[in-house]
Amino acid sequence: MKQGIHPAYGPVVFRDRSSGFAFLTRSTLAGDAPGGPGRPPATVEWTDGKTYPVVDVEVSSASHPFWTGSSRVVDTAGRVEKFRRRYGQKEDR
Repeated sequence: MKQGIHPAYGPVVFRDRSSGFAFLTRSTLAGDAPGGPGRPPATVEWTDGKTYPVVDVEVSSASHPFWTGSSRVVDTAGRVEKFRRRYGQKEDR
């Protein structure tokens, strides 16, 4: 790898705003990079006693309908019957 061209990579906490779920991971958001989004201004104290930058997200696996099991089931059979009634073949007259 070339030296000096990669952004800083360090620990960051991502927090779901709707559920309060948070997880610690590594990201390039940890460092100040010219032309990049920059280090998040907010910080949070994690369970290990250290302070990390925090990024608030709208949706995570803790609040997304697919992962929580609260997604809707679509009635496709009713749609097919409605289509056939509307656009089905006409009877010979």
